[in-house]
Amino acid sequence: MSEFTIRTRKFKSNPLLGRKQFVLDIIHPSMANVSKKDLAEKLKTMYKVHDVQCIQLFGFKTAFGGGRSSGFGLIYESLDKMKKFEPKYRLKRAGVDTGKAGAGRRGKKDTKNRMKKTRGKEKSKARASGGKK
Repeated sequence: MSEFTIRTRKFKSNPLLGRKQFVLDIIHPSMANVSKKDLAEKLKTMYKVHDVQCIQLFGFKTAFGGGRSSGFGLIYESLDKMKKFEPKYRLKRAGVDTGKAGAGRRGKKDTKNRMKKTRGKEKSKARASGGKK
């Protein structure tokens, strides 16, 4: 972890969504950018957060000429609040939510078309075989 300082602006506690939200200003003169992991670790100590996964950082822009960046941060009270209110893409980005598993688009189409060709008990056999022929 190199030299950088964090300042929070527009700090707001949002009890309805169970989070604290703020704008982050980072000053990092000796490096190009600061990783979100390093920022989350520093925020964890600053705001005494029990779990780093409850911290969401996004929307960072580096100022022209470098040395300064600003972005948005959210600190959730718990992981289940985060899962309830955060968008799915940000949960995937954080590694909290894994996408839906199952047959792919092509596999579903193949199964459907195989079922069209059969009648009776063979339909259930075609469905059970799934993506296989």
